[in-house]
Amino acid sequence: MSTDTVRRDAADDTAGLRREQRGWYFYDWACSVYSTSVVTVFLGPYLTAVAERAADADGYVHPLGVPVRAGSFFAYSVSLSVILAVVVMPLVGSVADRTGRKKPLLAAAAYTGAAATTGMFFLDGDRYLLGGALLVVANAAQSVGMMLYNSYLPQIAPPEERDAVSSRGWAFGYAAGSTVLVANLVLYSAHGSFGLTETAAVRVCLASAGLWWGAFTLVPLRRLRDRHTRVERASAPGLRQLTATVRDMRRHPLTLAFLLAYLIYNDGIQTVITQASVYGSQELGLSQSTLIVAVLLVQVLAVAGALAMGRLARTYGAQRTVLGSLVAWTVTLAAGYFLPAKAPVFFFVLAAGIGLVLGGSQALSRSLFSHLVPPGKEAEYFSAYELSDRGMSWLGPLLFGMTYQLTGSYRSAIISLVAFFVIGFVLLARVPVRRAIGEAGNPVPEKI
Repeated sequence: MSTDTVRRDAADDTAGLRREQRGWYFYDWACSVYSTSVVTVFLGPYLTAVAERAADADGYVHPLGVPVRAGSFFAYSVSLSVILAVVVMPLVGSVADRTGRKKPLLAAAAYTGAAATTGMFFLDGDRYLLGGALLVVANAAQSVGMMLYNSYLPQIAPPEERDAVSSRGWAFGYAAGSTVLVANLVLYSAHGSFGLTETAAVRVCLASAGLWWGAFTLVPLRRLRDRHTRVERASAPGLRQLTATVRDMRRHPLTLAFLLAYLIYNDGIQTVITQASVYGSQELGLSQSTLIVAVLLVQVLAVAGALAMGRLARTYGAQRTVLGSLVAWTVTLAAGYFLPAKAPVFFFVLAAGIGLVLGGSQALSRSLFSHLVPPGKEAEYFSAYELSDRGMSWLGPLLFGMTYQLTGSYRSAIISLVAFFVIGFVLLARVPVRRAIGEAGNPVPEKI
């Protein structure tokens, strides 16, 4: 084979990877709108209102004959979706690795979630059971889809490019979330000008997220390609497969050590995201419009933060950059403790600090973990990673709630979350990442 032929083949391979990477970014662009507009902003208050309309005189609804407070129905639905995802993700991950056919599974997860989200347009009146069922399906489908999406990263990006590629994916997701959220808020705020009631405007916003998810999923489905795998193992049902995955991971204790560190500091990150609005409204006395602007600010600056920290990782390595982000999280929370009440400008500064470290810490954690996954087990291991991201984030809210219950102060509750970042920092700093990558059977990048 001539030198020119070898060069052409190498150029074709590089061009093929670039095409796949650009397609891969678009899945984050497609599905992140669901997290931002549906879960974070609109669905919780709206589904709660629907459940309250269906409640009895004591404020209870009765799904399947079980008495549930209407105000708790949304939270219970989210919990049920996590349980479903815990059962399904390891099984789907094992099938994806065994067959090498990730793309059909990604399509199935994406369009199941998109269809359920689009179906939320019909959530009106007192149809709380419909809303709960659609939420459970959409949330579980998003978890499965993200697991499959993440598992492509080691296959479409060589080790030295993985931090940058992962960061661009997160940036695409936050850019889409902020774009659609702005459009949704315009529609919601001026619903009368569009000839819509407030309820109809919310339903349109919910359904638009599903349509966006389904439409832009076509891009990665056209550009990503399946790869055959060396793994030949029968998949086990649900929780048995999760047990088998964890048992296999025990053969890679350094990978487990990283996952433990990630589980702890990510629990802190997720708790800050979910409880910051409570802190702003209850402790600082800020209006709903101020909180919505803060959410938008976080989304926009998370784009810049993800890209900037991806560049920092090229110089300092992903592990050091993530460690630096955990220090930044700690400083941000400490500053949040001293915020004056009824001062939106200072809260916006806090939101800016969160946004700048949010995207980068998530993106680089994903790329760092991708180096620690044994070849051929990407989807299976990323199912455990996704469970750490979505299914295990309960300790932070528990600590936040207990601290508030004991002290009566949201300031004490918010500062208590510093523990997650300090412990996560110590555990991550103790992981010998280069040795962990080698023991997983992967090439060690120059900067990690």
